[in-house]
Amino acid sequence: MRSSNPVFSRRGFSRDNGMAGFNAQPQAGGAVGTNPYAQGTATGNPYATNPYAPTATPVDGGPQTRSGAMTIDDVVSRTAMTLGTVVVTAALAWTLLPVDENNLGKSYGIAIGAALVAFVLAMVQSFKAKPVPALILAYAAFEGVFLGVISNAVSTYISPGVVAQAVLGTMAVFAGVLVAYKMRWIRVNRRFYGFVIGAAIGFMLLMAVNLLVALIGGGDGLGLRSGGLGILFGVIGIILGACFLALDFKQVEDGITYGAPRREAWFAAFGLTMTLVWIYLEMLRVLSILQGDD
Repeated sequence: MRSSNPVFSRRGFSRDNGMAGFNAQPQAGGAVGTNPYAQGTATGNPYATNPYAPTATPVDGGPQTRSGAMTIDDVVSRTAMTLGTVVVTAALAWTLLPVDENNLGKSYGIAIGAALVAFVLAMVQSFKAKPVPALILAYAAFEGVFLGVISNAVSTYISPGVVAQAVLGTMAVFAGVLVAYKMRWIRVNRRFYGFVIGAAIGFMLLMAVNLLVALIGGGDGLGLRSGGLGILFGVIGIILGACFLALDFKQVEDGITYGAPRREAWFAAFGLTMTLVWIYLEMLRVLSILQGDD
């Protein structure tokens, strides 16, 4: 199974065909069964030949992770570092790049430049076979600069409390999807994957058309990012972000189960950070529209 997240899609914790790992479950006693990732299979598991692949314990026959394999602690620590970098640079940008009338143009210019650099860094890392921590943290730093300026502008010109609400909303979405995933209320299978990918493609195409019309004709293009339609599409964006989280959780779970090397935790941190930034921006947009209409 491959996530819709471009980071996981490029170097995902999965088979090369992208979907074969959906219904595979480890078998008792380490038997291959239907699990294409079991240690010793000739094909399928990209980690089958690595020295960290899980082995069966003599006590219960369950998988035992060897030293050097990715763990949930690795994912949590790397994600904390990446998100922490975003938060710190966003706070610095908020403080050092004011959005008053005298500095608005300069601050916006720096924010747009930072966003472009972050995008390029994200694409470079996405197409690398191995994670580069310095590249990932640099992406997080430039993304933080962009978020800091945009958040400051929204807070200054729309509502002082909207940023805190967007952060809380993003945390709530993350916690809700995590609980739903752990309780198996969300079934990440072939149908779910196909639905999310199709919806994401359609959403991005609509946003691209809206931006193109806005650049050519001015205004808000097709009106998909303001007013009632803006709220509707913002909510759709948040829902898509929640679906991305579920796919990302599946990828992390598979990576831990099938013995991904520890370095792959940086890919998990990178992907989760990108998804959370997506959700935050959509949440900020919806709340700003709602409060701007008050």
